[in-house]
Amino acid sequence: MTARTRAALLTEKQQHRLLKVLTDERHAAFEATWSVYQDVISAYQADDPTEGKAIMTRLIDSLQSGVPAGLNELRSLGKTLYRRRDDILAIFDHPGTSNGPSEAINGLLEHLRGTARGFRNIVNYVAYAEFRISYGMSTSGLC
Repeated sequence: MTARTRAALLTEKQQHRLLKVLTDERHAAFEATWSVYQDVISAYQADDPTEGKAIMTRLIDSLQSGVPAGLNELRSLGKTLYRRRDDILAIFDHPGTSNGPSEAINGLLEHLRGTARGFRNIVNYVAYAEFRISYGMSTSGLC
């Protein structure tokens, strides 16, 4: 879909179709949202992390004060980005970091939750989860 493609990667035909939409007053909300999306992509794709951080900082600041009336979703996004600003900008200070290990542990805990349906007491469930994870055991089924 054209709207989910980085502007620089659009074909001439896609650029023409997108331009028709962006110049139509009825699609002002789409234009504003698409512009924010392109800025986010630019920030994370920047060759220099310092440049990416500057782009993202400008975006967060602009969403804090410059969102037109009626674009409640963008205002909400701006509030969330501002509230989580330090976390969002930290990726630019530590390039190459990943949340993969956190996702792996979350996956194990989700699997445990599914297999621990017989536990009625949270203390027993937590003890079971700690036992399975600390000994590197499979979380499939009960021991």
